[in-house]
Amino acid sequence: MNPEEIVIKRAAAGDKAAYEELVEKYKGYVFAIVLNLTQDRFHAENIAQDVFLQVYISLPRYRHEGFRTWLGRIAARKAIDWKRKHGRTQAKERPLAAPEQLPGQRESPSLEEDLIRREDARRIRALCSQLPDSYRTVVIKYYFSGKSYRQIAEEEGIAVKTVETRLYRARQKLKEQWKEDG
Repeated sequence: MNPEEIVIKRAAAGDKAAYEELVEKYKGYVFAIVLNLTQDRFHAENIAQDVFLQVYISLPRYRHEGFRTWLGRIAARKAIDWKRKHGRTQAKERPLAAPEQLPGQRESPSLEEDLIRREDARRIRALCSQLPDSYRTVVIKYYFSGKSYRQIAEEEGIAVKTVETRLYRARQKLKEQWKEDG
């Protein structure tokens, strides 16, 4: 087993340091894919964060069949979904980011931070289970199954805009519940 596979397995098991190592290693790669597809630096940063959230959620189900390719597909899918959502309007062309322009490295997390992250992940799963069925379904399909808005819309027999709205409202409810739970 190569060293990267070990890091991936550790990250999948909830090791925050291993996950952050993967983020640090691949953030430039993900950002470049998203920026090339969106041509919008501001949104590319947000989409890249969404990609790593998806990776965090999906990593326990990763099959160890080419991590870089798997990650690239997630990044491309998220960028394409964003482009579809925002129609054919193009943002002004911007130069691609050089790796040194990307956010700096963070210090290694402490054991306490690792425990907090694991507890946060448990809380998120519990909060998802409290969502109304229509919201929970789209959250699970989008974040846990990695399906696009279009795929979810077809499976659920609803409009793509409805999927978008339900995801937005589900995230808002999760934020509210998170604050209430302290």
